Amino acid sequence: MDIKEIRKLSDADLKKKIIETKEDLFTKRMQQANGTLDKPLVLRELRRNVAKMKTVLRERELDGGNK
Repeated sequence: MDIKEIRKLSDADLKKKIIETKEDLFTKRMQQANGTLDKPLVLRELRRNVAKMKTVLRERELDGGNK
């Protein structure tokens, strides 16, 4: 997911998307443990997407106090 796409989402949508991505990450970790995961790089991608979304939320929190 691109940072521009993330910034277009509302706070509620971002929180929902974070939960969905974390659930997907959990599923992929279980697949990796079972040895059925095809692309291990998906784990890194999902972790980074969660981090990007949390960063945008935090930026909005900090910026909201200045307005």
